[in-house]
Amino acid sequence: MSARPGSTVLASDYFHSYSVVGLLAVIGVLFVAVAFGAGRLLRPVVPTPEKLLTYECGVDPVGEGWAHTQVRYYVYAFLYVIFAVDSIFLFPWATVFAAPGYGATTLVEMFIFLGFLAVGLLYAWKKGVLEWT
Repeated sequence: MSARPGSTVLASDYFHSYSVVGLLAVIGVLFVAVAFGAGRLLRPVVPTPEKLLTYECGVDPVGEGWAHTQVRYYVYAFLYVIFAVDSIFLFPWATVFAAPGYGATTLVEMFIFLGFLAVGLLYAWKKGVLEWT
């Protein structure tokens, strides 16, 4: 079997592009390592009892370390993330909807998508997730 004349050139171009990515990765790691090393060498180290205390939002640590957090905060955050991510899908839809030949199909697909969102919101409302008290 004989190799084609251009095959070695293509292989070297292929590996050259990976070597560029590898070189950039090594430079990035070195940059971060040098920055952390310089910070460690140049910072002042004066430990005091006040600096060794646990600090939480300006409040002195008093009592137990265990605190109960209500789940509804997480549920609201989760619902927000779901609807924020789903609303991002509306922007490409608007650009495709403006293109000729995609009007009716795109409109039907988006109403199906919005229907799924509405069913999810209705389910959350029926389960009482959206009530604050």
